[in-house]
Amino acid sequence: MSLHNILLAFCMVIFSGQLVQAQVPKHLEYFDLADVRLLPSAFKRAETTDKNYLLTMDADRLLTPFLREAGLPTKKPSYSNWENTGLDGHIGGHYLSALALMYASTGDTMIKERLDYMIKTLKQCQDANADGYIGGVPGGKGIWQDIRAGKIKAGGFSLNDKWVPLYNIHKTYAGLRDAYLLAGDTTAKKMLISMSDWAIRLVEQLSEQQIQDMLRSEHGGLNETFADVAAITQDPKYIRLARQFSHQSILDPLLRQQDNLTGMHANTQIPKVLGFKRIADVAQDSSWNNAARYFWDNVVEHRSIAFGGNSVSEHFNPIDDFSKMVHSVEGPETCNTYNMLRLTKMLYQSNPQGKYLDYYERALYNHILSTQHPEHGGFVYFTQIRPGHYRVYSQPHSSMWCCVGSGMENHGKYGEMIYAHSKNDLFVNLFIPSRVHWQEKAVVIEQVNTFPEEAWTELHIDPAKKTTFTLRIRKPQWLTGEAVVTVNSKPYTSDKSDSTWISIRRSWKKGDKVRIDLPMGIHTEQLPDHSNYYSILYGPIVLAARSNNGDTPGLLADDSRMGHVAQGRQIPLSELPVLSSEPSAIPQLVNAQVDKPLHFTLSGVYLGREAVQMTLEPFYKIHDSRYIMYWPQATATELHNMQEKLARDEQETLALAARTMDRVVCGEQQPESDHFIKEEQTTAGVFDDVRWREAKGWFSYQLKKESDKPTQLYLKYLAEGQDRITQLLVNDELIGQVEATNSAGDDNVRTVVFDLPDSFKAAKNIQVKIAAKGSVQTHKILEVRLLKP
Repeated sequence: MSLHNILLAFCMVIFSGQLVQAQVPKHLEYFDLADVRLLPSAFKRAETTDKNYLLTMDADRLLTPFLREAGLPTKKPSYSNWENTGLDGHIGGHYLSALALMYASTGDTMIKERLDYMIKTLKQCQDANADGYIGGVPGGKGIWQDIRAGKIKAGGFSLNDKWVPLYNIHKTYAGLRDAYLLAGDTTAKKMLISMSDWAIRLVEQLSEQQIQDMLRSEHGGLNETFADVAAITQDPKYIRLARQFSHQSILDPLLRQQDNLTGMHANTQIPKVLGFKRIADVAQDSSWNNAARYFWDNVVEHRSIAFGGNSVSEHFNPIDDFSKMVHSVEGPETCNTYNMLRLTKMLYQSNPQGKYLDYYERALYNHILSTQHPEHGGFVYFTQIRPGHYRVYSQPHSSMWCCVGSGMENHGKYGEMIYAHSKNDLFVNLFIPSRVHWQEKAVVIEQVNTFPEEAWTELHIDPAKKTTFTLRIRKPQWLTGEAVVTVNSKPYTSDKSDSTWISIRRSWKKGDKVRIDLPMGIHTEQLPDHSNYYSILYGPIVLAARSNNGDTPGLLADDSRMGHVAQGRQIPLSELPVLSSEPSAIPQLVNAQVDKPLHFTLSGVYLGREAVQMTLEPFYKIHDSRYIMYWPQATATELHNMQEKLARDEQETLALAARTMDRVVCGEQQPESDHFIKEEQTTAGVFDDVRWREAKGWFSYQLKKESDKPTQLYLKYLAEGQDRITQLLVNDELIGQVEATNSAGDDNVRTVVFDLPDSFKAAKNIQVKIAAKGSVQTHKILEVRLLKP
């Protein structure tokens, strides 16, 4: 068994002086990444592209925040973007993990040298700090001193007025863990343990209530990494720490199997659940395991769309209303799927059901693979499903988003789930060309195919000597008929009662070959809310059409805080194609193009009153283009009314978008962070999926405007039938106020517009402050915009 599996194996842990047997056993083991090598395919190309991206990045610039906070000389300026506006150092942690994954997957010596250099320099920082801490959080030492003393001021995206410092240092913890487990770096192990001891001292004087208050601030998967340290050290103090860092307001409803997720920031919650599952495995807690399983079922079965992603503008939308996802240019976030795949891997190991592999495969091909540009390697943040829109790609020296960090990791670990094994069984989970070395059986198995271009795979068995084991090949959910199996060109009849596996047990010899033909076909998938939007798939592959209805400004992101959002013109949905067909007949409108594998012609499409044909291809191959992945559907009699309604609904929205210079949605974590929120005595919340922020004190944002242009300040708020007064200040100058209102009922959303004085014309950035007046608090503010008149 590999070092990685030995250390992460679910064994026995000593609690309260007793040895407790496992209640959440593992049913299989994963191969170490070093035992799996990719063969030529789209995944191998993505791995190589990612390796080049990693080597392009400047380690010294990533290390600067850590050196600065440790009081050591720096070699180069830090990177910009999120790396010098409050989240300094988070990419450095991701970079450690990405390097460790890439080294394990390829054995590349240049990657290992880069990893060694990062660990050596971070060790210097830890030694200089002299207390076990490593971090690039600006002013971190002062923050941690205050927290240790019980001075805690937590919000969803802030802790003691800093941008999610716990989330930030989680990336360092995870990077050190991966450097040890994947690359065998024992220095990283010692650093990880020392930094975990620092965390114990950080909270040892705090009450449980104080810790839970602190955990209201996004903190990544700290509970998971502390559980990993418990497994590495076999010391129960770290599992106690992991439980302390588990957010009870999220855990408790999951334990009761209650869905309270709507309106929550999605990728704040998913890493917490990873921790719940990891603690369940290490601490043998079946109830926490069931909580994690319930969460997965809820998110995958009710909140995820065809390509495996979830959320809109980073938040979980209602399960019965996906309209915002259809309209928004901020669709599912890559980080969400990165973490959902990590959770899937954990759950499958302790309960190897086919549904976990079906989701993993769907999300891997259609979301993860699609979020790396195949040429320059840039990563995608939002993959929106708004028809006719497009995606933005990062650049290695200017884009430092969270999805760049997880993106660097995604494409360095494609070998992690292709295979698994138990004592006498080898599981083929995914049909990705690759070679695996099963060391315990002294056998090499090579998987050869052109999947998904052709619907078959072939396994070449190469044992050192004759050996007996069962080969278990997955039966995917998308099969349109029985898989056809041959062993050494002879037909093999498998047990048709087993819905998950084709099982072949025999004494294998060198040169044995198994071929599996996997019948695939066209099928559709409706949005989970059952609205009339459909995606079209071929087997597990989501198909989409290129749509060139406009240009794609900002395709390569700059270093601006909102550079990850595709800000180009939003094409009115009424101007986009509609499928005119009964839903059940859509597959019959799709015909394969004989000369182009995985390309299809889609008929039955209407653009206005004109019938057109569209070309479908795998979504993961579409880059640098607008696209359509979800198709509005209407029967012939419904089509005209539908288009008229779309035009009416969108006319006002698009006109406002065209006038907007900058915009903040209040209560949404990332937009507020990107606009440098400051606040005193505020509360954020959600009502019917509408997010808001109100204040007994004040809150402010920094917004961009076009210089030398007249500007209006736009405010959207709730009028709730309560006395409220909202003062509006620009650069601390009172512009106006919204008086008390006594309006209630369903139509309680109000807007107000103020003209800014000419004295602000020349400004490029202005601070907008929303403040209470005396003892009367503000309205619930939904949105702030700067407009062109």
